Amino acid sequence: MADLSSELKFLPGIGPKRSETLRHELGLKTWEDLLYFFPYKHIDRSRLYRTSELTTDMPFVQIKGQFASFEQMGEGRKARLVGHFTDGNGWVDCVWFAGIKYILRTVKLHTDYIIFGKPTVFNGRINIGHPDIDRPDTLMLGKMSMQPYYHTSERMKKEGLTSRSMEKFMTTLFKTLHADYGPTMGIRETLPIHIVNRLRLVDLPTALQNIHYPQTADELSWASYRLKFEELFYVQLAVMRYARFRQGTIKGHVFRQVGACFNDFYHNRMPFQLTEAQKRVIREMHQDMQSGHQMNRLVQGDVGSGKTVVALMAMLLAIGNGYQSCIMAPTEILAEQHLSTFRNLLGDMDVRVELLTSVVRGKKRQTILQDLKDGKVNILVGTHAVIEDNVQFSNLGLVVIDEQHRFGVAQRARLWDKNHIPPHVMVMTATPIPRTLAMTVYGDLDVSVIDQLPPGRKPVKTTHVYDNNPDMLYRGINQQIQQGRQVYMVYPLVKESEKLDLQNVEEAYVHLQKIFPAYRISMVHGQMKPQDKEAEMQKFVNGETQILVATTVIEVGVNVPNASVMVIQNAERFGLSQLHQLRGRVGRGADQSFCVLVTKYELSRDTRRRIDIMTETNDGFEIAEADLRFRGPGDLEGTQQSGMAFDLKLANLARDGQIVQLARDTAAWILDNDPQLSNPDNAILLQRLRYLKRDEMDWSNIS
Repeated sequence: MADLSSELKFLPGIGPKRSETLRHELGLKTWEDLLYFFPYKHIDRSRLYRTSELTTDMPFVQIKGQFASFEQMGEGRKARLVGHFTDGNGWVDCVWFAGIKYILRTVKLHTDYIIFGKPTVFNGRINIGHPDIDRPDTLMLGKMSMQPYYHTSERMKKEGLTSRSMEKFMTTLFKTLHADYGPTMGIRETLPIHIVNRLRLVDLPTALQNIHYPQTADELSWASYRLKFEELFYVQLAVMRYARFRQGTIKGHVFRQVGACFNDFYHNRMPFQLTEAQKRVIREMHQDMQSGHQMNRLVQGDVGSGKTVVALMAMLLAIGNGYQSCIMAPTEILAEQHLSTFRNLLGDMDVRVELLTSVVRGKKRQTILQDLKDGKVNILVGTHAVIEDNVQFSNLGLVVIDEQHRFGVAQRARLWDKNHIPPHVMVMTATPIPRTLAMTVYGDLDVSVIDQLPPGRKPVKTTHVYDNNPDMLYRGINQQIQQGRQVYMVYPLVKESEKLDLQNVEEAYVHLQKIFPAYRISMVHGQMKPQDKEAEMQKFVNGETQILVATTVIEVGVNVPNASVMVIQNAERFGLSQLHQLRGRVGRGADQSFCVLVTKYELSRDTRRRIDIMTETNDGFEIAEADLRFRGPGDLEGTQQSGMAFDLKLANLARDGQIVQLARDTAAWILDNDPQLSNPDNAILLQRLRYLKRDEMDWSNIS
């Protein structure tokens, strides 16, 4: 008797070759993996339509009838097969552009079939492209009101493994499990029965049966709700359990006093007034730093909100208590900008700030490393170079990570080992994080938000123009440069693409030199050598060039207050958060700045809505929420924050906010009443957590 841990090759109909394809393409190895490979949609197949009823605004439909004839047209890549299908009420043309030999070999004329697909019109006739074809006696319409559809890959399709194939494998799996184990199918419940009863959830075997083969929309809804809750509940339980463990056991350096450095800077040298939001975040961090526990705080703030000076003041708190600080930035130019900002703000204060990147070499590098080890360097600014083994601190008390999603978990972990007691951690991001995402991905971090811009900053004016009128755009650019300003021109491609009709950087660079012969232009893209890219960027930073033509490599880390115009070509190709990040490169000075979104005229409804949102608001959190709704969480970088794999098969953080909150409240209720999960009723929770984390490395002591 096989069970859910059995290899897929032992499921009837799969075998060794197909199981290897499923493993390679979908990561499916066992019967359990297949069981948890959920459909991406269901289509109601409970009704048969007549050909006379069909219109092009219908979704998928099915018709019972016969093929009267087949007609082959074209040759080679242009070959197609048209099957003339009738139900006695009218005609439908079924069209195939691939698999023609297979259709001719297997589908018979004047034989009853049920065809299924999306109706369209071509040359005045109803067409269905590549329809599903079934014999009425094998389809069993009465038992299949909602048909599941499964994702497949191109390789799978070439090997004949379609969504229908996956459905047949799933049917075989359920029949086998029912035959061997009865209604339970050998599936053990994965939630405590008191949670299932308290929240009135369907049991797991029923949920899994109905997520694949629901008889009604309600069955599908309840199955989906149960499985989404379980996914989100275990993420929340893992994150919150670790956060409570860290707060209770991981000691932190105690910053008891404010110190002379902080007071001198705040009262005598601060060149501007802090916003109330900045003051609030500094107070929150200071409370963490004197609590005796390690600070683990995410500081969110839109571009230009003043995160850097907040980080500097946290570092001054560390210095006042005898500790060193380190800030790690994703690019060398951003690290150099931090160095310049810190030194300018500190002036002649007795605070030593040094830079450590790949360009710092030889005797200078050795001196910095030795002085760092001896405690003579107070603040170290660097890139990933600071995590090298030969970088040793005398007494590291605070680590600041800028744009943390640019660093892998393993990279960040190496900073924690620079002191015997883990340093306090401040994570900064200018990418606003939606509430549901913050609760889930960053649930073990305390969150502070700088939700005010410094006085005097003017919101960037964003406009949308079409690419068929460049002269007006060029006049505006010329006007800004004549006023002494600088301009970013961002493009989605490096070189011209035959497949995509998009602007590209190299072609634009040549074109703009002809349009603006009196101005100097830099070009930056990701395929350049690092030293060349840094040199071109530095020219723009220093004001030696007036226009910077670039790809999105400038999305993070360029601070040029004199730049007042951001032009984004083919803006329809970018997501909302990326557009907002790019827009944040301007508006850093006191002058009015502009962002111009250039698109083609023909736009989809969703794309036009994205562009409208950008022109309507500068609120990063509003934009982030909208982006999550449009795109979903996607392949989130840096999301293994607590050692828990972030792998949501069903739940969608954009749409399932209420379930996220319920899952978090339930996890908190469990941990409030049973912090160690030692109650026998909760034994299943520990077992499930260990199972879910079986393939994960233990990052439990880092953020």
